[in-house]
Amino acid sequence: MNTVLINIIHYGLHYLIPALLALWISKASWTQLNWKRIWLILIATMLVDLDHLLATPIFDPNRCSINFHPLHSWIAIGAYVLLLLPSRTRIVAIGLLFHMFTDGLDCFLRTGSVL
Repeated sequence: MNTVLINIIHYGLHYLIPALLALWISKASWTQLNWKRIWLILIATMLVDLDHLLATPIFDPNRCSINFHPLHSWIAIGAYVLLLLPSRTRIVAIGLLFHMFTDGLDCFLRTGSVL
């Protein structure tokens, strides 16, 4: 697949789809937050990418983030799943898991594998 198209998909999922997720979440019975606050929380979960600063080089378009960076590890992803259980951490968990899904899809589109 074309690298430009992969980047459009990747960054579109990181920035645009969270707005739709926020609208959907705002209608849930377990939250009273409006969609704009939820969207900001979902966007804030992108701070998980700070773990890229631990890698050399910091950015490598051919490197899969999943299970390479500490906050993108399978153990971390398991912890994000557990964060779905309490309603207080659920929005953050959804943001983190959607971020991992997006990065996993990016890996798959670039290499044909998520592992």
